[in-house]
Amino acid sequence: MQRERLGSRLGFLLLSAGCAIGIGNVWKFPYMVGQYGGGAFVLIYIFFLIALGVPVMTMEFAIGRASQKSPVKFYQELEPKGSKWHIHGYVCLLGNYLLLMFYTSVAGWLLQYFVNTAGGKFSGLDTVAIKTAYETMLTEPATLLVYVASTILLAVVVCSFGVKNGLERITKWMMLVLLGIMLVLAINSITLEGSGEGLRFYLLPNIERMKQVGIGNIIVGAMNQAFFTLSIGMGSMAIFGSYIGKERALMGEAVHVAVLDTFVAFASGLIIFPACMAYGVQVDSGKSLIFITLPNIFNNLPLGRVWGSLFFVFMSFAALSTVLAVFENLVSCTMDLFGWGRKKACLLNGVLLFLLSIPCVLGFNLWKAFEPMGSGSNVMDLEDFIVSNLILPLGSLIYVIFCTTRYGWGWKHFVAEASEGSGIKVAAWMRGYMTFVLPVILIVIFLVGIL
Repeated sequence: MQRERLGSRLGFLLLSAGCAIGIGNVWKFPYMVGQYGGGAFVLIYIFFLIALGVPVMTMEFAIGRASQKSPVKFYQELEPKGSKWHIHGYVCLLGNYLLLMFYTSVAGWLLQYFVNTAGGKFSGLDTVAIKTAYETMLTEPATLLVYVASTILLAVVVCSFGVKNGLERITKWMMLVLLGIMLVLAINSITLEGSGEGLRFYLLPNIERMKQVGIGNIIVGAMNQAFFTLSIGMGSMAIFGSYIGKERALMGEAVHVAVLDTFVAFASGLIIFPACMAYGVQVDSGKSLIFITLPNIFNNLPLGRVWGSLFFVFMSFAALSTVLAVFENLVSCTMDLFGWGRKKACLLNGVLLFLLSIPCVLGFNLWKAFEPMGSGSNVMDLEDFIVSNLILPLGSLIYVIFCTTRYGWGWKHFVAEASEGSGIKVAAWMRGYMTFVLPVILIVIFLVGIL
């Protein structure tokens, strides 16, 4: 069966960026900037995004384009005969299921928050009442499952129309609207009275704050965030490599995706920090920043209901772009494994994913007593830990070894594929860095994540 193709380079870039852009950018990045002291964290984050993210993403794109297969099959096309690299392909498939098992819940929360904000449910509530509303939402499994099912149904419908006519068409529109909404929200935030202090906190490194937080903690935090934001290590990027031609060199494409990803994360901070400072809200309030702190700010803004609705539409689009991209990976894998047609693969994966998502939803209510990682933890924490701290860093390490050593695909084959076409190419001097330094950094990330 002939491999499907994306219709345009813009579609490939926006799809890849859509997979990378998600709650890690618009939820985790701002609260980590707040907790790790502001501007210094941002600069170190950008450095590690270039040093870590771009090389590994280039490798994923190259493996996908050279093999023209999904993650469960691409190693068989490229690995030396008799080797066992292909076992990692099945781990990639497992990682994609695990990611969506909790990601669909967060996407569902954001959809629900959009509906509640647009419907005026938060209007007139103070901080305590908004916190109560958030906690009440998590105790209602039936409602949560309706929003999870809505998210999965959207993925099933979009992906069933194919890569070009479904996934590319919808994601291009959604990502362009997302970027537009972000610009509007950022301009609105920056022009608030008293926003200057928030901009200074966000954009200017502060030596005193760095000492308070600890420079080592800032470096480790920035390194982890730069790595995890791009969704590299489990084939989520390789699948889009398999849908493109050889007109463009792949390191250049990885740079463009990283720039888009960074733009969204950066703009999220421009939206959040000026607004927080303008209304005297703690910028280091952690995970509650999005679901408790910001609705309170919107209640105090002129036309706050409009701005709040736009914000949660933007958040929903960011989460849904990742859900669609990773769901496409599942569909492609099952088509390759079982020879199914696209519509059958979409439908069966949709049903399976809904059933697999139930434990995460119940972990906040009926199964609250189950604390797999110690007091206060839940099913989502366990699933997130397995994906973020085990599958992604170890998967990236496997890609690096596979692409740089003679025991795998090998440096020569990797460079030939990655550098074919116009644009930024893999330079000769990068071999030493990718072969010896990059694996050490990935091992450090893995060990820090475990500890």
